Amino acid sequence: MAKKSKEIKETSGFALGKENYKLLAIGFAIIVLGFILMAGGGSDDPNVFSEDIFSFRRITLAPILLFIGFVFEIYAIMKKPKEEQ
Repeated sequence: MAKKSKEIKETSGFALGKENYKLLAIGFAIIVLGFILMAGGGSDDPNVFSEDIFSFRRITLAPILLFIGFVFEIYAIMKKPKEEQ
């Protein structure tokens, strides 16, 4: 009976690959940008109502960016790292 050679994979100890961490950083930047776009719009005087809180940027654009960022994060975690040869 011939012995089968077993290749031992050396792992770096990280759960994900290098590319996955880059994608996670990009997704995190998208999420931070979404929160920055959502900020502001308040009035300096509490007795005066400001219509700025209902702008397109805060009501539509920022939540869409947040959603895209969170979906991108899920993709970055689920993506299989490429095997090095």
